[in-house]
Amino acid sequence: MNSIKVFAPASVSNVACGFDVLGYPMDDVGDQLIIKKTPVKDLVITAIHGDNQLSRYKNENVVTIAVQALLDHLDSPPDFGFGFELTKKVKPGSGLGSSASSSVAGVFGVNELLGRPYNKEKLVEFAMEGERASSGVAHADNVAPSMLGGFVLVRSYTPLDLIQLDYPKDLFTTVVHPQIEVKTSEAKKMLKKQIDLKDAITQWGNVAGLVSGLAKADYGLISRSLKDVVAEPVRSMLIPYLAQAKQIAMDCGALGCSISGSGPSIFALCRGKEIADKTARAFKALYDQQNIDSNVYVSSVNTKGAEVLE
Repeated sequence: MNSIKVFAPASVSNVACGFDVLGYPMDDVGDQLIIKKTPVKDLVITAIHGDNQLSRYKNENVVTIAVQALLDHLDSPPDFGFGFELTKKVKPGSGLGSSASSSVAGVFGVNELLGRPYNKEKLVEFAMEGERASSGVAHADNVAPSMLGGFVLVRSYTPLDLIQLDYPKDLFTTVVHPQIEVKTSEAKKMLKKQIDLKDAITQWGNVAGLVSGLAKADYGLISRSLKDVVAEPVRSMLIPYLAQAKQIAMDCGALGCSISGSGPSIFALCRGKEIADKTARAFKALYDQQNIDSNVYVSSVNTKGAEVLE
């Protein structure tokens, strides 16, 4: 096999209370990557569609940075190179894991062309290097769900310990992306270096409650746990009409609503597609009324993660 086309989904990270440790991927929304073996031993980005501001230099693009981390780990690196044609369907600065989708697609596709020397869990570590280059922090709350599929908990970073959680299969997510950019690196700088013990206890309880609620399909517990007292209060000033969007989502019957990643995207977790669709219409109406362009997505929780398209 000399070429491959792969897809890596966008993802909702943090999931309210799970700062840097929880995430889940979406269907259909994500990045596509065509990778071809080349005779010259090099990594070359041949084209980027959907974003004309991304660098094609191999030391500046997360695709090639992540792939180089994989190649550096091999006992016997290949005597050929790779060309990459990237189609971006996740805008940088959206809060939907744009850099993670690209990084995951790169390492997943190259691993396939090399005969799968690594499993998906190991590939997460290489994709995290793309995140390090993008935001300064090698976090996995977007990378891991984009690679593995399903709800993923990052139990530990040192060593990396990923847990794919049980969850009810009738969960849908509605995401609204107001068309403004929030850089993850800048949003992280806003956060407090220390938090009150009371807030930490509340956050720990919510994370435990959310994981338990997902496992037991206890929708009341899921709803009570989808609250963030650490990042959202600080970052809310970056997200236009966040309070109104949260109230609208709850009025539509959503289980909970919060910022996806660093924002500006806002997610609502819903029981069933009917509520998710209703929430989507309400989100769109809110931002239309404020003359703010927005993209709205409705999706089940993607169970596949990164996959081969052809």
